[in-house]
Amino acid sequence: MSTATTASVSTHILDTSIGRPAEGVAISLSARSGSDKEWTALGGSATDADGRCKDLPALPEGTTHVRLDFETEAYFLSKHNQQAEAQQDAPANRDSDAFFPEVAITFAVKPGEHYHVPLLLNPFGYSVYRGS
Repeated sequence: MSTATTASVSTHILDTSIGRPAEGVAISLSARSGSDKEWTALGGSATDADGRCKDLPALPEGTTHVRLDFETEAYFLSKHNQQAEAQQDAPANRDSDAFFPEVAITFAVKPGEHYHVPLLLNPFGYSVYRGS
């Protein structure tokens, strides 16, 4: 949770190709205290059944920039395998590589603010925005 001296971050992912939350996507959180500083890995989590990641690590005081790394390749490979098993007539040699094997989102933060950054994802594109 944000305080007067720190910001906080949360996210969720919607797989727009199926109109459902993306469960089980690993997310890493990094921060830095200035655009000329090195990134510090703070930890990570994974999305739940609602596509939400509510337990990301707290940001340290002085954080000015945050990076969320979404590991999307494993999610899409898992979905591809589930769909192939569900369809008896699925082509045997479909290309199962994710076009975006990962998505990295970097944004600026200010102390005292909460930043909810949703990811709208499909196999060939994505969009992000500052949510509420």
